[in-house]
Amino acid sequence: MQLFAIITLVLILARTVTELWLSRLNRSHVRANRNEVPPAFRGVMDESTYRRSTDYTLAKNRFGNIVNAFDAVLLIAVLFSGLLPWAFGKFGFAASTLAMAGFLFVTGTALSIPGLPFAWYAQFKIEERFGFNTTTTRTWVLDRMKGFLLAVLLGYPLLALVLKLIEWTGASWWLWAAAVVVAFQLLVLLVAPAIIMPLFNKFTPLAEGAFRQRLFALARRTGFPTRSIEVMDGSKRSRHSNAFFTGFGRFRKIVLFDTLIMQLTEPEVESVLAHEIGHYKKRHIIKMLSVSIAGVFVAFAAIAWLARQQWFYRAFGFEHQGGLAAANAVPAMLLFALLAGTISFWVSPVVHIWSRRFEYQADEFARATMGEAQSLIRALRKLSEKNLSNLTPHPLYSSFYYSHPTLLERERALRVAH
Repeated sequence: MQLFAIITLVLILARTVTELWLSRLNRSHVRANRNEVPPAFRGVMDESTYRRSTDYTLAKNRFGNIVNAFDAVLLIAVLFSGLLPWAFGKFGFAASTLAMAGFLFVTGTALSIPGLPFAWYAQFKIEERFGFNTTTTRTWVLDRMKGFLLAVLLGYPLLALVLKLIEWTGASWWLWAAAVVVAFQLLVLLVAPAIIMPLFNKFTPLAEGAFRQRLFALARRTGFPTRSIEVMDGSKRSRHSNAFFTGFGRFRKIVLFDTLIMQLTEPEVESVLAHEIGHYKKRHIIKMLSVSIAGVFVAFAAIAWLARQQWFYRAFGFEHQGGLAAANAVPAMLLFALLAGTISFWVSPVVHIWSRRFEYQADEFARATMGEAQSLIRALRKLSEKNLSNLTPHPLYSSFYYSHPTLLERERALRVAH
């Protein structure tokens, strides 16, 4: 086994061991606080609900360990068994661009299949056990069929175009490819609210009345341009709740889960919406989108560089063909996609520091907009209760996995600001 292959194997194993260790830390931390509601949360959950929230956390923790271990074994098997070079060989190194795009698409689809039983179990066993699941087997299957068809209609042509750019643009192909992928992503963000999202959920304009007027007044007061406020039938699949806005410019709209409206009072929904608008006004969306775009260019630059490195191919059993042909870029793209998660795991705490900072800023915007903090605090408490959130995560675990501050951290910040 070549040195790089050994390094890759060590990194995969190190990530898996770290994930299991963090999971154990979190499990022990939750169990240590399981017998009674911690003093800081006695106004948030009663004892029986708190016990259910810890049981829910522990159930997901145990299941997550199984999934992480399985994913690691599958990734190692796929990378080092010689399966990928064999499959690519079946397509032929001199195959057409469409065939090589097909190889990437089929391989990606095949690698997603082993995860389906885990997704089903999480939905119909764990979520069902704790009263969250409202989806049917038919809806679950249809969602995945629709997702696959969208991938065929959108993902496969994009792959083919990226590979064609290698033929058309030579050494600078990665710049063109990154630009095309970014343009595609922006287009999807633009049309998704009108075309893609309605394939999965029903969106209904918020009913006329004082509540609707209240939310539109909030949008006007904060200078948030929106064409509509719509209610999404989130209860079709789950009792979890959320709110978000989507689209750009004249296509922007505010979306509330029907479960959110059922769980919160009008001032509390308004405070949640003010938080979401805070992300827009503080330019968090633009900042995150800019980083994402930069990430696409960095990724393609890395792929283009790796496509020229023979040691990289040989570490995983591929043969380098020389030149800038798509036959070299295809394995590089596939291997990069498979290994990206192993690398990004180690930088996730840094990314989450940034994300949590945005959440604090959006909370403060909501407090200032509402003129008080209690509406948002009550909303956060109710959402934590209704979603059986883990109120006592281990700090190190939350640094790796939580993009939002914990409930206690958010409350403290709101009260200090107030």
